[in-house]
Amino acid sequence: MQEYTNLTDKELLILINADDNKIKSSAFTEIYNRYNKRIYLYYRKVFGDKSFGDDVFQETFLKFLKAVENETNIDNVLSFLLKIARNLSLNQKRTNNKIFTELEEIHSIYIDKQYENKELGQLIEMAVELLPENYKEAFILQVYEDFSYQEIADFLELPLPTIRNRIVRAKSKLRETLTPYLEVQR
Repeated sequence: MQEYTNLTDKELLILINADDNKIKSSAFTEIYNRYNKRIYLYYRKVFGDKSFGDDVFQETFLKFLKAVENETNIDNVLSFLLKIARNLSLNQKRTNNKIFTELEEIHSIYIDKQYENKELGQLIEMAVELLPENYKEAFILQVYEDFSYQEIADFLELPLPTIRNRIVRAKSKLRETLTPYLEVQR
């Protein structure tokens, strides 16, 4: 049996179109295992609603599989999956005209076990949630997905100066929101 974890994304994309269902399934499973957590966290951070995220999350990978089977040119698998996730989320949000207010565990990987750090994490989480959507998305792609400004600009199909502006404004708004809380704790 071939070791799929050592293959590049490009090699896995080729194998997904193989005639052998076992090879196809194993290649797709490897892609899924590589990116499912990042895609899910993207939903949760940007859109906030768990049940909504679960529904769209599954559809993202189905659309991805169809695109690969239709031999769509995919240069960057993560970026392609995030683009599908974003489009599905925005379409779902428009359709449902839903307001997302659920706040939980955005910063769970950074929160220490101590109460003060947990409280600070919750404050940051709420501050991020309060950002305007366009600022929040750019900020999350930079901070949590480790995208460069150029990658964010390409992903969102916006000019680079717009992305820089959104991230600077997001950080400024976070600072403005959090300063009163942080001054009280000193």
